[in-house]
This record gives sequence, structure tokens and C-alpha cells, in this order.
Amino acid sequence: MVGRLAADSIERRSGVSLWRQIAEKILQAIAVGDFAESAALPPEMALAERYGVNRHTVRSAISALVQEGVLRAEQGRGTFVLSRRRLSYPIGARTRFSTGLQGQTSERHIVLLASSVEPASQRVAEGLGLAKGADVIRLETRGEADGRPVSRAAGWFDARRFAGIDAAMAETGSITASLARFGIDDYLRQSTVLSARHADAADLADLDLQPGAIVLVTVAINVTPDGQPIQFSESRFPAERVELKLSAL
Repeated sequence: MVGRLAADSIERRSGVSLWRQIAEKILQAIAVGDFAESAALPPEMALAERYGVNRHTVRSAISALVQEGVLRAEQGRGTFVLSRRRLSYPIGARTRFSTGLQGQTSERHIVLLASSVEPASQRVAEGLGLAKGADVIRLETRGEADGRPVSRAAGWFDARRFAGIDAAMAETGSITASLARFGIDDYLRQSTVLSARHADAADLADLDLQPGAIVLVTVAINVTPDGQPIQFSESRFPAERVELKLSAL
């Protein structure tokens, strides 16, 4: 479970309705496990005290989340968090989208959304062991499982070493299969940094999320068995659909 992401108190942000901010806070609390699935929410008064608003504002936020299918209201019993089965995505020494969700989904594939050649930023260059500004190929992809988007990623590769990997990815729909065409039959996860944030506009569109949704973010470096960096990536996973299971790298 990811720890609490922000303080419970809210800011009176211009242009954002107070009830929507409270709805976002409740969504965030559900995502990080503060409010358990299938359990009842605290009473309206307790939520009003927690977030520093009145009961009417809390009631409006809850009503919106009921309409969005996040909560269920039962007359005389209270409001409950709807149970949503989340996929468990393992992150370890060999992290592969193609095999990580086996046994949980019947169909999995990666869609290449866009590709480009660009100068490496400082963090990409450091991750790949290149000079800042060196040409890298950027692949924008979306992982789908049983017809639902479960990840959105950007991956960078040395343009000199992996010229044509965009075409390979478009044909195979697999990073692993694409790398195999360059003689890389195995690779390892060197490092993964995990964080969480609110979904931005691109995440909302690409992952089919509601405003206020939380995404889990991984920044990772993959290397060959002898330690040569081959891929730097940043991936986003919708917290309401996916949990990340970390193991020793």
C-alpha cells in the first residue's frame, strides 16, 4: 500500500469547486487504502471535520462519487466503497508486461501510440549512460488487458544502437520481442523508483480515468545481463486498477 500522499486539509483553489476537491481527497484516500474496499465511509460529520468543510460540501462530493460508480449509498446503512478487483503487477529482476499479468487476465498487449527521435534529457542520458543531447528514440505505449488500459509508458533507447526499434515495436507489440531483434535475449531491471500523483489530462484521456484519479508512477532502468543500460522508462498505472508488487531486484 502506498502511504498517504497529501495532508487532509484542502486549499481553496480558484476555479475548482470545493465539493470536487473533497471528492478528489476521498478518491485519493481510497487509492492509498485509507478507506478500504467494501467498507463504509466515515460519517459525513467526521469527513467534514477531517477535511475542514461543512456537511453539505461532503454530501455533494459523495453524491458525485456515487454517480461515478466509486461509492454505493444504502438507505439507513451508510455509504460504501465499491469493491474493485485490482491487478497485481510484479516488479522484480525481470519485469515483463507480457508475463506479469498471466493468470489474472486472458488477453494482454501493448499498443505503440507514437515514436520520435529526440535529444536525451539529463535524466535520460544519465540512465542510458549517454551524453546529454545524444539522439534517443522515444516510444509512447499503452498496455491493455482484457480491453482495459492498465498502463501508459514512455521508453527511451539509444538511437544509434536501436535504430528501427519503433518499427519492431509496431510489428511485434512487445518490448521484449523488439529487443530480441537487436540480439538482446534477456535483460534485467537495474532500478525502479516508485511514486504516486494525481492523473494529469493526458493520463485521464489515455487511461480512461475520472478527474481526481491517482496514478502510480515508476521510473526504471533496464540493463543487459552484463550491466549495459538499454532502456530508460517512465510508466503510469491507474491505482484503481493496478497494484504494484515489489520484489528484490
